[in-house]
Amino acid sequence: MAKIKHNNFLDTVDEVISNATDAGVIHLDAEGDHLSGRKIRVRGKDSFHFGTTGYLGLEQDIRLKKAAVDAILKYGTQFPLSKTYISHPLYSHLEEKMESIYNHPVIITKNSTLGHMAVIPTAVRDEDAVILDHQVHWSVQNAAQILKTRGIPVTLIRHNNLEMLETRIREFTTKAEKIWYMADGVYSMYGDFAPIKELMGLCKKYPQLHLYFDDVHGMSWKGRNGAGYVMSVLEELPANVVLVGTLSKTFGASGAVVACTNNSLFRKIKNFGGPLTFSAQLEPASVAAAIASADIHLSEEIYSLQDDLREKIEYFNRLLSQTELPLISKNDSPVFYIGTGLPATGYNLVNRLMKEGFFVNLGLYPAVPGKNTGVRITISRHNHLEDILALTEAMKYHCPLALGETDNNLDRIGKAFRIETAASIKTGRELGSLKLQYEQTIKGIPKEEWNSLMGGKGTFNWEGQLFLEQAMAGSTKREHQWLFHYFMVKDGDQHPVLAAFLSNSLWKDDMTAPASVSKKLEEIRKEQPYHMTSHVLSLGSTFTEGEHLYIDRKHPKWKEALKLLLHEIEKLSDNLKTEMIVLRDFKEDNELARIFNDEGFIPMEMPEACILENMNWKDEDEYMEKLSARSRRHFRKEVLSFENKFEVEILKKPTDYEIDHFYQLYHRVKQNNYGINTFAYPKELFSAMADDVNWEFIVLKLKPSFYEGPEPLTVGVMFCYKNSDITYVPSLIGIDYTYATDFQVYRQLLYQTIKRAKELGFQRIDFGLSASFEKRKLGATIIKKFAYIQVEDNFKMESLGMMRNES
Repeated sequence: MAKIKHNNFLDTVDEVISNATDAGVIHLDAEGDHLSGRKIRVRGKDSFHFGTTGYLGLEQDIRLKKAAVDAILKYGTQFPLSKTYISHPLYSHLEEKMESIYNHPVIITKNSTLGHMAVIPTAVRDEDAVILDHQVHWSVQNAAQILKTRGIPVTLIRHNNLEMLETRIREFTTKAEKIWYMADGVYSMYGDFAPIKELMGLCKKYPQLHLYFDDVHGMSWKGRNGAGYVMSVLEELPANVVLVGTLSKTFGASGAVVACTNNSLFRKIKNFGGPLTFSAQLEPASVAAAIASADIHLSEEIYSLQDDLREKIEYFNRLLSQTELPLISKNDSPVFYIGTGLPATGYNLVNRLMKEGFFVNLGLYPAVPGKNTGVRITISRHNHLEDILALTEAMKYHCPLALGETDNNLDRIGKAFRIETAASIKTGRELGSLKLQYEQTIKGIPKEEWNSLMGGKGTFNWEGQLFLEQAMAGSTKREHQWLFHYFMVKDGDQHPVLAAFLSNSLWKDDMTAPASVSKKLEEIRKEQPYHMTSHVLSLGSTFTEGEHLYIDRKHPKWKEALKLLLHEIEKLSDNLKTEMIVLRDFKEDNELARIFNDEGFIPMEMPEACILENMNWKDEDEYMEKLSARSRRHFRKEVLSFENKFEVEILKKPTDYEIDHFYQLYHRVKQNNYGINTFAYPKELFSAMADDVNWEFIVLKLKPSFYEGPEPLTVGVMFCYKNSDITYVPSLIGIDYTYATDFQVYRQLLYQTIKRAKELGFQRIDFGLSASFEKRKLGATIIKKFAYIQVEDNFKMESLGMMRNES
């Protein structure tokens, strides 16, 4: 698997968002010459607006509009000066009113994102530690990254997992002065709440614990004077709590507000919170609109507005309770999430609703895991009861159709979100003439049939798979207890449309992390061997590389066959309780990528694969002529000039002593290379190679004249598989690093592998993944490879991302 870099993540997000854009569900443009709040014009159609975060509808209040217009006429479109020097005339009035709302001192910021960037690096001291809920808003997580440059530990816990939080707190009690836990008051995707009372209980138990809340989605529609959800629970703001609210969204204006009762911290933020000092202040129009909204909040009117919204929320909840629609989190927030599971179902349902005249949002990766896509609906005071009823009826009608058209069902959605669903809605399609065969051993598939589809590929022809099954059988270690799964899909004429094999095994989560992260985790694993590991269901195995999925793309039903396979893999993963599905080793293929995306798989770039196919040279000189001029110079200097320093031996049946030594050399490579961080294979695997006619060992021995010793010294070994007289596969390598650099051992092993494959008459060499720079210089072709992954949740990926950013 790949070492995922930050730009790979950006590429992944770009592909997901591009697919959603192509599907017509995001990056849309509102049309028309005015907005009313109740309706929005999209693609020439007036639709009921169920996507706003202005839950009380104050952005359309005439008082806020007039105040903003009047401020522009009086003070201009902006006041272009840092607030540290001087604020425009309206600022102090807004601060006074916001202090009355919170009953505490406040600081006004340009927006909540800049507010977090101002407050978090100021509030958190070098001797502190930070724990983030892994669903806390991106703006909080992004601001927390700044702390890592100062050596402050930042870690994640699973969403609202108090047990995990308390474990993290205990870990930091002797290491940190203050322990900050950062969370949302109301979470923006599912509309669920932070367990504030329980968190305050932990504060009493652990006095070091301080809380930092982003409550922008709880603002205005909840709490005394609309101070927000967090204040509705706390009533008064404790000294160990920092609260960030918003003047945007429900408040109806622009900007954000920070409330803090710690006078010293308050002063430090106000005096030097980076963006407060160096960013422009809120425009007069925004401040004036916020003042007008604050006046409403400070009046009895705010409670009638809250009551109006609450009645509509309760009404929608009642309507949904009478349906089988999969509501993910039922509560009294204005945010509702109807799970679709598959992105394809989400695209379909959103487009159906938009055609019916309902504008809703789609929740998709990276805001949620790929298979937790859903329709995000928000209720506001703009919505009339008849609008809400009409939306519910439309969803009741279109949801089963969207499920059916995308081969989805409520049972799959329930499993994806780990919720109970009413699975009485019948959806899905008949398989027709396609027949699926499933086996747990390669023995269940005729050798000729498998090899006609998979022969000559990597190490996984029929004989190679039988070898692997037998070599990995009976191990007592968890990481070596592999299960194998074989699938064949045939049409009514028994013609193979698709074939694949998968393995279920324990993986290190950092297989896709930078080497620096793996090094840190390996230190922890010295005491906790299975720290940050997961059971994974993967195409192929960590031992194999190549095209593990055969598809007859000329067959008219190949797409149906592929979806059938993906559904079976999903069921198998559910039965095995695996945490991740990995479909790997694909070349760039837009058509396949779209299918995988529709099924909830996220693309990831893998290390490049290396193959050598140009084997039609007669001798060394002719081989060199096929290299580039630069590669020829490299070959003469770094490879050819060292060849006479070695004796090369081809072993078919090494002794037990030799296997022991080869295994030690293999382990040295594992210990020195975190490029692809897998568990080390058991020694039994290497002993099995010695007993298998399809394996041989290229042994590199340093001549005695080049080191102090009486006889040739084994300094390198290549473990090679001979696949059907077609492909030669240098599968694993072992090196004595004492001599590796001085004698270019790795490069020499690569070259001797090429010579051996040529001597045996093989058509190609599969050089595998990684080290593509070295292999290219010896004539290998480099192929870009991709994997598609589906995870239970994003927690582990985000945790590794945190560690990556520390490196």
